[in-house]
Amino acid sequence: MPLVDMRDMLNHAYQNGYAIGSFDLVSLEFVEAIVDAAEQCRSPVILSLAQTHFEHYDFELAMAAVEKAAHRAAVPLAIHLDHGGSHESAVQAIKFGCNSVMVDVSHEPFPSNVSQTRQVVETAHGCGVAVEGELGHVAGAEGEDAGNHPGEAAYTSVGEARAYVQRTGVDCLAVSVGTIHGRMRGRARLDFERLRRINEAVKIPLVIHGGSGLSDIQYRKLVDNGVAKINYYTAIADAAGGQIRANAKASRVGGYTDLTRGVRTAIRTEAERCMRLFGSTGRAAEVLAQCRPWLPVEHMILFNAENASDAQLDAILAHGREALAKIPGVRRVFAGWAIPDKARYRLCWLIEFAHQQVIDSYRDHPDHVAFASQWFRPIAGERISIDFAESCAGWIPVSASAGNPLGLGRFAMTRLTP
Repeated sequence: MPLVDMRDMLNHAYQNGYAIGSFDLVSLEFVEAIVDAAEQCRSPVILSLAQTHFEHYDFELAMAAVEKAAHRAAVPLAIHLDHGGSHESAVQAIKFGCNSVMVDVSHEPFPSNVSQTRQVVETAHGCGVAVEGELGHVAGAEGEDAGNHPGEAAYTSVGEARAYVQRTGVDCLAVSVGTIHGRMRGRARLDFERLRRINEAVKIPLVIHGGSGLSDIQYRKLVDNGVAKINYYTAIADAAGGQIRANAKASRVGGYTDLTRGVRTAIRTEAERCMRLFGSTGRAAEVLAQCRPWLPVEHMILFNAENASDAQLDAILAHGREALAKIPGVRRVFAGWAIPDKARYRLCWLIEFAHQQVIDSYRDHPDHVAFASQWFRPIAGERISIDFAESCAGWIPVSASAGNPLGLGRFAMTRLTP
């Protein structure tokens, strides 16, 4: 099953009165358990990787496993960068496979938050990627993740929320109304009246950070006031930790696999509980029907070269691999020679785009334009260029056209309707 556009997923939740769990993960056990829970509950789900957790795993390697798990899943998923540290973090996350990003500049003054978030929105939207903004500050209290969110809590202003959404163009908004990162001390006092007014002012899906430790009634009231995404980590991390402590107590001579036995079950049980509380259980089929699949695009150019030696061509291909790979939305660049060398076209580019929307942003990107005009077009002779999207049930190619400085052709996709 394909990944789905997170904007469509959250808009469905927002319009139909439920929330989707966005579960931070720190190991393969978390990935497997969260996907298992979603499949058991027939629930959409968001797999979230927080930059504040990168000290615990290699982001690129983890993303490979997350993306594979998402494609194997029987329910719709999205992959989200949580609490990214910079614009560069967002670009890297898109390259590795995230189809939603959040760069946390909530600690900055309002004008700086708007400016930096707007830059992320412009880049991410050019790649078809959803953007979550945060206004206000959800502080940390206690627990293993709390120290990553220092300072005092700052509640979200209704007026600033309205202006922020208008000026940044974010797809969903994380707000501060009384939750905390880490473990909740006592009963949370949430400002539901503030949340109601924010929802009326912005009219886009709202996000709650610090979702652990709330009561069943509080979750329901959050959803009733526009919350469509609830970030959740501390309670599932504590469930995993509790299982490890129980294993250690039961046997003092156990190795790693003995100590981690049952951890997946503990995580899955807590994730399933959340899905039932958030109201997403049983929604997988209708979400899939309403969401656009997230399909990468392969940009292929076959060409012959004129007035250039093999050594010059190798240098051009090497330069192109380096220059083009840095463009936002480009996931992989392959350049090579035909085997056998008597093929009609001797050379090729194969460039993977994160999304069909990258076709346009890539075409107009200054680095692409510079490479095409200064390096490629002077030597490129006969050539053919087509963009291919991965085959997906219910989707077919509908058109092809020429264009762009590299001779780009378009292989567009449209959805079949009954």
